[in-house]
Amino acid sequence: MNPWEEFKRQHNRRAFLGGSALGLGSIAAGSLLGSLLGAAESTPPPVGVSSAISTIAPKAKRVIYLFQSGGPSQMDLFDYKPELAKRFGEEVPLSVYPAERKTTMTSGQSSFPVAPSTFKFRQHGQSGIWLSETLPHLSKVVDDICVIKSMYTEAINHDPAATLFQTGSVIAGRPSMGAWVNYGLGTENANLPAFVAMTSNGSAKAGQPLYDRLWGAGFLPGRFQGVKFRGQGDPILDLYNPAGVTRTQRRRMLDSIEQLNQERADHFNDPAIATRIAQYELAYRMQMSVPELIDVNDEPPAILDMYGPQATQVGKYAYNCLLARRLAERGVRFIQLYHRGWDAHNNAPKQVPAQCRDTDQPTAALLRDLKQRGMLDETLVIWGGEFGRTVYCQGKLTDKIYGRDHHPNCFTYWMAGGGIRGGMTYGETDEYSVNVVENPVHVHDLQATILAQLGIDHEQLTYRYQGRYFRLTDVHGNVIDDIVKS
Repeated sequence: MNPWEEFKRQHNRRAFLGGSALGLGSIAAGSLLGSLLGAAESTPPPVGVSSAISTIAPKAKRVIYLFQSGGPSQMDLFDYKPELAKRFGEEVPLSVYPAERKTTMTSGQSSFPVAPSTFKFRQHGQSGIWLSETLPHLSKVVDDICVIKSMYTEAINHDPAATLFQTGSVIAGRPSMGAWVNYGLGTENANLPAFVAMTSNGSAKAGQPLYDRLWGAGFLPGRFQGVKFRGQGDPILDLYNPAGVTRTQRRRMLDSIEQLNQERADHFNDPAIATRIAQYELAYRMQMSVPELIDVNDEPPAILDMYGPQATQVGKYAYNCLLARRLAERGVRFIQLYHRGWDAHNNAPKQVPAQCRDTDQPTAALLRDLKQRGMLDETLVIWGGEFGRTVYCQGKLTDKIYGRDHHPNCFTYWMAGGGIRGGMTYGETDEYSVNVVENPVHVHDLQATILAQLGIDHEQLTYRYQGRYFRLTDVHGNVIDDIVKS
């Protein structure tokens, strides 16, 4: 290979500056050669970044985010609209739901009839929060949650909508929320990742794809990305040493690899090499900590019963919820669960209860488990998907069957613990559950609030990349002060 081409390939701008004997005098040359070196400008995380962004006292130490992929129907779960029963089959007025706001999946329909929820609703707890009959277990802990009925987003398709919630942008490539938190606050347990992601499949239908970038580091250094625990077999590949390899031999091998990597890192100052070294060391430590972590059979029978019959089945939502509590106990900072199957385009009366049978008992058990261990106050639990569902029926409407299309203009999230006021409902929608009429909450507002509960000012947590400073909330977002305990 041509030596100059080899030089351009191996050197980025930071390596050029760091390795040059000319010091600051090389900056001018670096700017002239920047186009030749072809490197993206980025800034490594500063030392003590947490002190620079923590402008308020944290109310939460960690986050458990229960992301319900597919778009749960707010009308069938939380947003009680009893008057719609009188309008069954009537056309939704264009003044309420204009044609230009419908997706291509239903815009060709000749009729958009009102489809009231087939489920019964009741008030629960001292707070009197309305819940669907599909959530009998959550109803018993309803006074611990804050139901946000006025969420809204701009994205109307699954992947960009989920990407917006997880990374703050509909455009792929930005750091995920967990990566931002990891970058800002670091870890509490050096033997486990600071950020763990898990997935499960719902009983209702096949779910939307979940790409690794949803828990990726984007343009942040790779060591801040989430570690995914697999849903079948060993949760982490190569967790155990090969047959015949002792732990002492493994340590010697890693020491030799680290020495080689460090020599390259010292020469090129490449952050990817530093990430590789850190990943090897974390993997070695995880070989001791993870096997004990994932063996939930040591839990008392009463705890396993509380989470339900699937609590010991690897890859199930109940198992992931129980594992989330065990991870939280061990100091993991950000725990992300994804549960697929909420995309009820056709038979919602069948699909919504199926999803709730997967999720209702384990979700409520997680809240109860955290609370009885004194952990709920310092653990922020979040539940919700990428958007809601339409009031009008997708497809043919009958008295027993209806479908619902994507709906970004209003839907429901709930939060619990971590300094959030429980037993309250925030925000309101119109009589059709189509538009927010009180206390709108945008995706960036939710993200700003999550960071604030961790003691992070969302406007201060930034990273310079390609000439500008980025943050999770971009240039938006306000903390929802009304739902935060004083």
